[in-house]
Amino acid sequence: MSKPPHKSGGSRRGSPSQGRPSQGPSRGAPPRGAGKTGKPRSASSASKAPAPPPRPKDREGDRIAKLLARAGVASRREAERMIAEGRVRLGEDLIETPATVLTSLNGVTVDGKPVKEAEATRLFAFHKPAGLITAERDPAGRPTIYTALRNALPAGAGRVMPVGRLDFSTEGLLLLTNDGEFKRQLELPATGVPRTYRARAFGDVTQKQLEDLIDGIEIDGVRYGKINANMERKTGRNQWIEMTLTEGKNREVRRVLEHLGLKVSRLIRVGYGPFALDELPKGSAVEIATRDLEAFRRTLGGTKA
Repeated sequence: MSKPPHKSGGSRRGSPSQGRPSQGPSRGAPPRGAGKTGKPRSASSASKAPAPPPRPKDREGDRIAKLLARAGVASRREAERMIAEGRVRLGEDLIETPATVLTSLNGVTVDGKPVKEAEATRLFAFHKPAGLITAERDPAGRPTIYTALRNALPAGAGRVMPVGRLDFSTEGLLLLTNDGEFKRQLELPATGVPRTYRARAFGDVTQKQLEDLIDGIEIDGVRYGKINANMERKTGRNQWIEMTLTEGKNREVRRVLEHLGLKVSRLIRVGYGPFALDELPKGSAVEIATRDLEAFRRTLGGTKA
């Protein structure tokens, strides 16, 4: 089964066309001994120094909310809500806190149904059409992505969760995974995975104004990080603008362009990390090949979920 090919063509500053997602900031530990004055201590002062407390033994296992997310039951936050609602049990005992530490999900049930251990991480690319909510259900009764995914996902895909969200009227590339921890890792701004959009907008803006977004911008008290924006083409007062960002705040692209005096009439996400929408038909989904998934995960380095 095919996957959306990696983006090719001319390179743009910060664009995933390089086939390589940005990596989050390094989290290397400071060198041992950093911060010491280097002055020798006297024998008497050393003898009077209190003994350090004994180190506790390393905790075995993981928090149950993390295990449930890893198994694809729900995102970690949703798993915490399930626990608070009294829907999760270990045998006959109710799990009362998401901080409960377990070594496995053996005997754990959600809504009375046994939870299977985590399967291998899988990643899918879905071309979301406009007019769908990125959620499992909508109180207003509007159609959700899962309405389309019933027929779009390959057989045996199992339960998947969207990586981030696309607005009701936004279309384009939406990644899906069965791994709640991986989903969370990709969504964190600290991971620095680039998202690229193409926006059709009406109004007047200059390339200089777009280039200034590389320094970030503050709008109504909200600070948006650096955005790599370029004018693709312009006809009269209509233009197509490409924007690459790494934070993905709610309605970020629309709010930034509206702040510049533009009215967005169409918004398409064309890239997420090294994966590109390319020719994937609208409403279709394909699985990312395991080798490409693993190569992508290696670029994320030690970023923790």
